[in-house]
Amino acid sequence: MTDTERTARTGVPDRPTLDGIEDTWARRWQEEGTYAFDRSKERSDVYAIDTPPPTVSGELHMGHVFSYTHTDTVARFQRMRGRTVFYPMGWDDNGLPTERRVQNVYGVRCDPELPYDPVWRPPATPVTDEARKNPTPISRRNFIELCERLTVADEQVFETLWRRLGLSVDWSLTYTTIGRVARATSQRAFLRNVARGEAYQAEAPTLWDVGFGTAVAQAELEDRERPGAFHTLRFTGAGGRELLIDTTRPELLPACVALVHHPDDERYADLAGTTARSALFGVEVPVYAHPLADPGKGTGLVMVCTFGDLNDVTWWRELRLATRVVIGRDGRLLPEAPAGVPAEPYAALAGQTVNGARREIVGMLADAGDLIGEPRPITHPVKFYERGDRPLEIVSTRQWYLRNGGRDQGLREELLARGRELRWVPEHMRHRYEHWVGGLTGDWLVSRQRYFGVPVPVWYRLDDAGEPDFTQPLTPDESALPVDPSTDPAPGYDESHRGRPGGFVGDPDVLDTWATSSLSPQIVGGWETDPDLYRRVFPMDLRPQGHDIIRTWLFSTIVRSHLEHGVLPWRDAELSGWILDPDRKKMSKSKGNVVTPLALLEQHGSDAVRYWAASGKPGMDLAYDPAQIKIGRRLATKLLNASKFALNLGAGDALRAPATEPLDRAMLAELSTVVAAATTAFEGYDHTAALQATEAFFWRFCDDYIELVKERAYGSGAGADSARAALATALSVQLRLFAPVLPFVTEEVWSWWRYGSVHRAPWPTTYEVGRAIEGEGDPELLRLAGDALSQVRRAKSERKLSMRAEVPLAEALGPAAVLEKLTSISDDLRAAGRIGKLDLLPDRTTELVIASAF
Repeated sequence: MTDTERTARTGVPDRPTLDGIEDTWARRWQEEGTYAFDRSKERSDVYAIDTPPPTVSGELHMGHVFSYTHTDTVARFQRMRGRTVFYPMGWDDNGLPTERRVQNVYGVRCDPELPYDPVWRPPATPVTDEARKNPTPISRRNFIELCERLTVADEQVFETLWRRLGLSVDWSLTYTTIGRVARATSQRAFLRNVARGEAYQAEAPTLWDVGFGTAVAQAELEDRERPGAFHTLRFTGAGGRELLIDTTRPELLPACVALVHHPDDERYADLAGTTARSALFGVEVPVYAHPLADPGKGTGLVMVCTFGDLNDVTWWRELRLATRVVIGRDGRLLPEAPAGVPAEPYAALAGQTVNGARREIVGMLADAGDLIGEPRPITHPVKFYERGDRPLEIVSTRQWYLRNGGRDQGLREELLARGRELRWVPEHMRHRYEHWVGGLTGDWLVSRQRYFGVPVPVWYRLDDAGEPDFTQPLTPDESALPVDPSTDPAPGYDESHRGRPGGFVGDPDVLDTWATSSLSPQIVGGWETDPDLYRRVFPMDLRPQGHDIIRTWLFSTIVRSHLEHGVLPWRDAELSGWILDPDRKKMSKSKGNVVTPLALLEQHGSDAVRYWAASGKPGMDLAYDPAQIKIGRRLATKLLNASKFALNLGAGDALRAPATEPLDRAMLAELSTVVAAATTAFEGYDHTAALQATEAFFWRFCDDYIELVKERAYGSGAGADSARAALATALSVQLRLFAPVLPFVTEEVWSWWRYGSVHRAPWPTTYEVGRAIEGEGDPELLRLAGDALSQVRRAKSERKLSMRAEVPLAEALGPAAVLEKLTSISDDLRAAGRIGKLDLLPDRTTELVIASAF
């Protein structure tokens, strides 16, 4: 039995209301499977959406409502166009945001050295700030159980809000990025990357977030303006020459391995190939010329340290410099001086924080006479992890990387070509993708030193001394996935061999959250687990997402699909802009200007909020505007009332009857142009243009057409039949045109007089509207009649008369051709304007003028 057969008419209520319809229809849609995906359809009949899995470690905000409403209008349009829509929902619940939320909610921290405590329970009441500052250490397994517990609760809250918003998701197609399917998919793809040589391990300088204690990828960086200071340090060159260095990181002086200058900087042309001695420590370092040095910055002579910034990494790699690491993973200076650095001056810095070491060394330099002048305050960009609150450091660590074209020009060109295959909405967003791919400086760092994530599925043999052999990692068979090397023994071993010489050790890291999210099409599409489903949905049709994660989610998904399948993962990408506050500043939690949607949905109704969201075009930022939401509420209310009025005139029984009268045919002819415009707009992912065309016609339909024909529709005979037939067709078509944006009110009205769901009804066509017109229709007649009626109304308003006041005589002046058209609709005009007598006076004016006499 189909959804259409199940849902019966409800009849027109005496007092229609928007209140409560969200709960009613959300429940009915779920019960009746209105949005269920039909797995029997072939790929050509499927429209598959790679829905963004929102991060569930916080609250949904208006930006979510904005972008997900856009996607939902696409899903609803495609469903009405006859496609079976594959519209899943995922929850992005692994990674750092969830861990931080668990730490804050429960006042705990993960200590992987602790044993699992099966009877440990989290605090039952909200924890205090003191508990958050001094968190309780718990085992990794206990910590992961807390993460799982909290995310389940968060997911339920998110799903409730999405249903309230009216997303036409098939809720049986739900996944989590930490669920069993996602873990197995992510590990399978990673192991295949390893087998093909696309994933590899390397000991290398790594961007490191001290607060989270993990490596960070290039795509997760952001620059933040921070106060700092230039310090001028004295180095000593050959022959005792004074060499001045400007630096913002004097605490890295013991990590200095070279000085560099630009090859064209004549001040230092004679230094290349010489050496210099560092201030305070007296360590001899080479001097090189390198084009990356900026002669206009500071003194033009740069101190290269391992590692202060990404330029240091470049110089270290290209010039094959020594390594003197002084900052540890905890953000403190290491307890021992690097090789070749005197221990005595370094001892004062050992164990200090970066800021503490900076203050200490500045004092030491001043006392030694190696600090020239006073520090000069500046404001400069500093690298941060996008979710972090402490500046990044660069430390040397062993990590897993995935090739992404950053060091392979051939792969880079292939990924750029994939970007050109993709249909971008809007098109100019492609340039952001190309800029990102073209600017990559290294491969994708995919391992993270955290706990709640997809484990890196490898183990390492331990030699007789208990040292791991990283050159030949042990990997599981795909049939065993998912695995957790921290609790599962390596293939060929049992748990008693863990950590013992000659035994094994599991890789302690997890995969970057993007390494899982980048496989969202494969996870939800049943890659390698449900081949029948996979062939029906992959590659998918649409990737909707924010423009700010082109460099992360969109690019990484293309990388994974290209490496594994040799194709794009989807045909089209629709990009959303940002939500701005009323002052047109980007909404963000850090700025305290975020608006959460639940109260707005409850106050104004979901359709009103969706109307506001749909007023923003793809790729364009939109300001939060309560006034626009109120307009949406007014539109939904008018749709209720106008529909009730038309159906009470008898329109419900006149569907598919022909419209014979000139004004009725004119209205439908104009409606046909609206159908064409809205269809073209939706096909181009321009929901805003579709809504604008539909709404403009709807208000003309209510304010002009209904007023013009209601007297005739109340009557009997051919004229009345024509009016009711036109009203029926117009109402049916407009409900379907509005349905993608206003799903609740359109479903409510549809249920009064039609069977089934409006969201399963076919999208209107110009052929359908044209079939309801007997003969030809002239859209100009409706505009002409509306103009004439508005002039009569204006005359009454100027005299402060009721719109029901009689007009004994009205004179119509204008070109003869215009008045000839007016003649064909004069009866409707006289009835609507309550005009006793209408005289036509041709060629008295160049435009239509209605002069009313009272």
